[in-house]
Amino acid sequence: MKAFLFSFSVFFILLTTQAQITDSSKRQVKLQGAVNFRDIGGYKTKDGRQVKWGKIYRSAEINNLTNTDLTKLETLSIHYVLDFRGPAEFNVAPDKIPNGAIRISLPAGSEEVGDRTKMMQQMSKAASGDSIMLPFYTNIESFSKRYGPVFTTLLNNSKDSAVVIHCTAGKDRTGIGSALILYALGVDEKSIMADYLASNYYRQSDVDRMKKILIDMYHMKEEVVMDVMGVKEKYLSATFDAIKSKYGSIDNFLENEIGLTKAKREQLQQNFLE
Repeated sequence: MKAFLFSFSVFFILLTTQAQITDSSKRQVKLQGAVNFRDIGGYKTKDGRQVKWGKIYRSAEINNLTNTDLTKLETLSIHYVLDFRGPAEFNVAPDKIPNGAIRISLPAGSEEVGDRTKMMQQMSKAASGDSIMLPFYTNIESFSKRYGPVFTTLLNNSKDSAVVIHCTAGKDRTGIGSALILYALGVDEKSIMADYLASNYYRQSDVDRMKKILIDMYHMKEEVVMDVMGVKEKYLSATFDAIKSKYGSIDNFLENEIGLTKAKREQLQQNFLE
């Protein structure tokens, strides 16, 4: 039975990866100075509608954007840039944002993130990357402060402009944020997981480069490096399980902690679905 479940999990990952490759020509925003910058539009909802393209983007850090990149982003009509990074992360890699955009800092839960020496020590001592990643994904105490303003911004954003959310790698804090947005819009959990796992595809070149450095130069275990630098289905599932355990359901969490009442959720869907 375990062998079957493992095989099914691998098959699901391969399918979602292939779907993202097929979809990437429309979804990915190719930039010289940033990776994992992509549109979360196009996903079907459970009631047959579709998330609008060109309204909500997700990305890794955007401190290395070139002038060409910034010009390209200006054509996307980005009004708000929501940054989940903590102060230490921002100080070493301040955002570059397109003209006219407004940056909103949402560092809740990331106040201590950014100490690379500490992270390297954790990775060196860890038996597996799961021991580092799962505690992060199940710590939901800061979620209302981190993600509540995201929904407020989405609701207040004009219909003619777009929003981008990002962190450092664009896979964990941003991955959870994207998942909550898609859930609130009524996208099914299979599609939400596919969008989350797609970071493995869009970040592959960066992961390959860093993997070589961390393994060859710092003699870290490959399993630990791949777990920390990638995403797994079990990570996002752990977040959803933690939310359900504390609040009864993700819907309860969105309404009672995020403040997404029925009326606001309907408005959100009206704004971002077609």
